[in-house]
Formats: sequence, structure tokens, C-alpha cells
Amino acid sequence: MSKTTRSILQMTMALFLALAAGLLVFRWLAARAPVAPAPKLAVQTVQLVVAAADLPKGVKLEPSMLRLAPFVEGSEPPQSFREVQALNGRVLSMPVGRGEALTGLRLASEDVKVGGISALVAPGKRAMAVKGNKVMGLAGFIRPGNRVDVLVTLPVGEREQKITKLVLEKMPVLATGTELEPAGDGEKPSSVDVYTLEVTPEESEKLALAATEGTLNFALRNEADQESVLTNGADTAATLASLRPVRVRTAPDGAPRAEVVVEVIRGASRDRMRF
Repeated sequence: MSKTTRSILQMTMALFLALAAGLLVFRWLAARAPVAPAPKLAVQTVQLVVAAADLPKGVKLEPSMLRLAPFVEGSEPPQSFREVQALNGRVLSMPVGRGEALTGLRLASEDVKVGGISALVAPGKRAMAVKGNKVMGLAGFIRPGNRVDVLVTLPVGEREQKITKLVLEKMPVLATGTELEPAGDGEKPSSVDVYTLEVTPEESEKLALAATEGTLNFALRNEADQESVLTNGADTAATLASLRPVRVRTAPDGAPRAEVVVEVIRGASRDRMRF
């Protein structure tokens, strides 16, 4: 190899190494260079009134129950409030969770000044309380907001034969609680479960009669079940006949014939006819 060729190769190698070293130095300096922070977007917020704790339906609002919380401007719920004092004395028409914004749709009319059960009753309805027990209340499973069917067991007729009948259905439960009932002399008062239902005036008459003259029972309904059910009621004979095998009578020609029992009601008397 001639000296000229060797010199060219050496110069080429030196130039390549110089370029590689320069590239490495450039990358190292670029990695150490400070990165400019991304510009922060200015978010406009508004202060809205929210619940400071879980608030039940029918409560009368006080400033201590409320607080202000930031909401992104433009995302605030309709009919919201920006001042706590504007809600002082208003009554909730539905429950509000902690941190939820108070809106006009969740409030009763401004004419409603008193909280409690009276604020929960819909126009045209009445709140009526009846005494019960743990069995009637399904061991505490009946809660405010549930719907129940009301059954009553009453003595009917001269013989005072007891009949159980479904008399009211889909009754909203407004409240449940207990009250002290006085006992005999020298005895401590006992607690009695009380259930408050929302009824129409006509339904309140039926409920009052059933609670006074008979024994009440509640049947808890599914909220989605809105179907009405018509029943004939159940007496002792009909109840004992449940799941009883059908009696088969023999016709004159020897062929089996099913026995048909028809109940005839005349006023307060009942007769059974067999065919």
C-alpha cells in the first residue's frame, strides 16, 4: 500500500471518529439541557353550593349542612345555587348525597316552610301511621322509600269467620320508627313499631278500618312491579283446601268425574255446593 493511500485512509478514519465523537457530545448536551415546562391551561371555575353530608328527603336546610365547591365553568347543573344563604330554610324534596350540587329540582316549593313528613307527602295524598311489629315490618327490611301491599285479617259474618284479604297495594312507605306505648300499672312502657304510609283519603279510610278492626300484614314489593292483582281473599276453608288433591266422583256410567265445589255467598252467610 502506498503512502498516499495510507494517508487517505488515516484521514478518513480520523474524520469518522471526529464525527462520531461530535454526535455523542451533542446528544449528551441535549439530554442535559433543561426542558421548558408545558404551558398551563387556565381553567375557569365557579363556586356552587353542595351538600356537606348526606341529606335525607324532607330535611329543612341550614347553612351548616351546605358548603361551596368549585365546578368547571360551563359544566354546572341547571338551577344550581352560588350562595349558601339562598337555600337557608328550603326543604329537600329528594335525598342529596355528600358533595352533590343543590338544584331547584331537588327542592320543595318555596311555600313549604316546614320539614319532616309533611314535606314528603304529594299533593292530594295523606300520611297515615299504623302500629305494627317486627314480623309486619319483615324484621327491619321495610325502609322508607319501599312500597308494600297491605293485607288485613278480619272477622266476617255472624260466626265471625276470619278472612284475610289484600286491601291496598303499592303503598309508599314514608317513614318507619318506634314509639313507647304505656303498659299496665307498675310496668315499663314497651316500644311499638310504627309505619307511615302515603295514601289517598279513600285509602286512609280502608287502612283505618283495617288497623282498628283487624290484624295488618305488609307484603314488600319490587319497585319495578307495577302490576295490580285482584284477589278473592282467603278464609279458613279455602286456606286448608290449598294443595289438596281433587276429589274424583264416579258417574252413573262408571266413568270418573271430577267434583266441582262452588261457594255461594248470601249476605254474611256462605254455602258450598258440590257438583
